[in-house]
Amino acid sequence: MLDRTDRSLVGVWWWTVDKWLLASAMMLIVIGTLLVMAAGPAVANLIQLSSQHFIIRQLIYLVPTLGLMIAVSMLEPRTIRACALVGLAVIIGLMIMAIVMGSEVKGATRWVSIAGFSLQPSELAKPLFAIVSAWLLKLWREGQDFPGWAYATALLGIIVAILVAQPDIGMTLMMLLTWGFQMFLAGMPMLFVIGGVLVAPALFYLAYLYLPHVTLRVDKFFEGGSWQVERAMESFATGGYLGVGPGDGRVKLHLPDAHSDFIFAVAAEEYGALACLALLGLYGFIILRGFVRSLGGDGLFCLIASASLVMQFGVQACIHMASSVNLIPTKGMTLPFISYGGSSLLASGLTIGLILALTRKRVGHKYIPRGPAHTGGAA
Repeated sequence: MLDRTDRSLVGVWWWTVDKWLLASAMMLIVIGTLLVMAAGPAVANLIQLSSQHFIIRQLIYLVPTLGLMIAVSMLEPRTIRACALVGLAVIIGLMIMAIVMGSEVKGATRWVSIAGFSLQPSELAKPLFAIVSAWLLKLWREGQDFPGWAYATALLGIIVAILVAQPDIGMTLMMLLTWGFQMFLAGMPMLFVIGGVLVAPALFYLAYLYLPHVTLRVDKFFEGGSWQVERAMESFATGGYLGVGPGDGRVKLHLPDAHSDFIFAVAAEEYGALACLALLGLYGFIILRGFVRSLGGDGLFCLIASASLVMQFGVQACIHMASSVNLIPTKGMTLPFISYGGSSLLASGLTIGLILALTRKRVGHKYIPRGPAHTGGAA
């Protein structure tokens, strides 16, 4: 047991980290593992792999994910900024390498192969960009004549250009939302906010006109949805309120992406609508808790960075679930901590680790425990 007076790194971390957020993330990991165990064998058989292929790889991915999440949650903001700057530079290099040397999958070149494992660098670019951009905006608002907003915008332009070249419109949207949300939190003039709202539909229309895969997905959506979406919708009707039972679902036998892009449909069929609502509530709790903790962060950087990370996590979950029930065109986005995929797991672990680190209780840049052992001020 860790005593409240324990001043070791682990002891201080334990008494200052948000245990509700940590427990919620761990719960999502357990749920995701169970759902991959349900959907993985059927998908593996469809593409003629070993029935345990996806389960084993998911468990392998979980080890570095948990290590990364816990390790990052112990860092201080200054260390986080330095690591994010170096990490983002490396990730941008890997994103360019994916375009030049990566293999094409479903018309996109987003992956690089490292030691036999495929990595999608853009997944890690999301949280790293949020940290670096928040840092630049903090220097802009608190510095003297430092154009941090211009540097953040230029960095966004570089990343968006690479993403469009891959192409990855879903990730491009996430980057634009992150930048706009951070600019709003940093005090962007209302005129710019209105301008951004007016320009966004025009950008979407240009993407529809000049990007064939965007055109195809939008047209299919308005025509009634793709074949995979229709099967996913059937799973919700089949599952009812309580589901058909673990392992007894049929939709996973026909969907090649049941373990990733449509894992929410597998949950609906096997565990029912009530379980899906509970999962939705768990994501909602993480989002609300994260925003509340962000408001009590140490300074402008922690506020902007942690709030934008929470926004990323929530928007990605909403996009996945909304596309599964045909509310929006399919985007191919994973459900954080639930869907199969090493890049998605690592990015989710990094995101939650950063949120935990930036929302830890601290006074005067010192982490302090709460409780009877502390008598020197508010925790």
